[in-house]
Amino acid sequence: MSESTSPDAEATELTVREGLNQALREEMDRDERVFVFGEDVAEYGGLYKVTDGLLDEFGSTRVFDTPLAETSIGGAAVGSALAGARPVAEIMFGDFLAIIADHLINYAAKMHFNYGDDTGVPMVVRATYGGGDQFGLHHSQSPETWFQNVPGLKVVMPSTPADYKGLLKSAIRDDDPVVFLENKQRYDDSGDVPAGDHTVPLCESDVKREGDDVTVVAMGGMVNDALDAAGELAESGIECEVVDPRTVMPLDVDPIVSSVEKTNKLVTVHEAPMFGGFGGEIVAQVAEESLFHLDAPIRRVGAPFTPVPFATSLEEAYLPGSDDITEAVDEVVRREV
Repeated sequence: MSESTSPDAEATELTVREGLNQALREEMDRDERVFVFGEDVAEYGGLYKVTDGLLDEFGSTRVFDTPLAETSIGGAAVGSALAGARPVAEIMFGDFLAIIADHLINYAAKMHFNYGDDTGVPMVVRATYGGGDQFGLHHSQSPETWFQNVPGLKVVMPSTPADYKGLLKSAIRDDDPVVFLENKQRYDDSGDVPAGDHTVPLCESDVKREGDDVTVVAMGGMVNDALDAAGELAESGIECEVVDPRTVMPLDVDPIVSSVEKTNKLVTVHEAPMFGGFGGEIVAQVAEESLFHLDAPIRRVGAPFTPVPFATSLEEAYLPGSDDITEAVDEVVRREV
C-alpha cells in the first residue's frame, strides 16, 4: 500500500466522522474550487455531523443546503464539475442514489468516453449506507452493486478512519466521478490517522491482516466484522488473511489473487444481498486467474435476497456479521479437498 504519508509520520486518534470532516476542511482550504452541498449539510452540519462547522469556516457560497431533491443535486454536481469546480455532494442515504442514477450513469460516467478527449467530471457523491438502525427498507440498503457495471464511475467503500480520510481526499482530487460510500454504523469507530497531507490512493486493495489459512475479502463496514472473526478463529489455530478492496470499482484484484494463491481458500463478505453482489465478481476473477490454486469450494457471505426489514429482530437476522464469517471460514477449512 502506497500512501502520501511515511510510516513514521505522527498519528492522531480520530473517529471516522472526524477524519471525514478533516478531509473536507483540508481539501476546501487547499483548493477553492471545492464546495460542499446537499440536504442539511450547512446549518445542521449533516445528518451524521460530518460537515459540522464547515459553514462557519467557508461561508454559504461553498457550503450550502439544498431542497429535498436528489435529482437536482446530481444535475448541479455534474454541471458544476464540467464548468471547472470540484463539487462534493452529499446524498443523505445511499438508497437515494437511485434517484440521481441518471446523472451518474448516463452523464458523469460517460463524458470522457463520449468526447474522447481529456474531459473530466471531478465530482464526489458521498452517501451513507447499511442497516442496523431500524430505518427500514428505504433507508438501509448497501448500493455498491448498483454501480459496479458502469464504466467511468469509481466506487469507494473505506473501513478505517485513516482510509476514510485518505480516500476522501484522493477522491476529491480525482478527475473522475466518485461514489463515496460511508457505513452509518462506523462513524464513531476510532483509530490512528497519520498527520499531515494524508492521502490513500484510489483503486488499491489493502491487506488488513496477514494469515496463511484462508483469504477473507471483506468490503466496507464488514471489514471490522471480518477482523473480529479472524481474531476468534486464530484462537482455534485458523489464521485468516483479511483483504480490503477499499475501492470497489475499479477493483485492484492482484492482491486478492496473490493472497488466494498463498492460502488456497477464499471467503467473500459484503452487507448487500449475496445474489448478484460484488463478492460474485471477486469469485469470478479469482476463478479466471487462480482456479487450480483453490483447495476448497469458495464461500460467500452476504444478506438474503430481500429488502432490509424494519423490525429489530428481523434486521438482526438479515444482516451478516462476524458469526456468519466464522461459520463460512470453518466450513471452507473443513471442506478442504
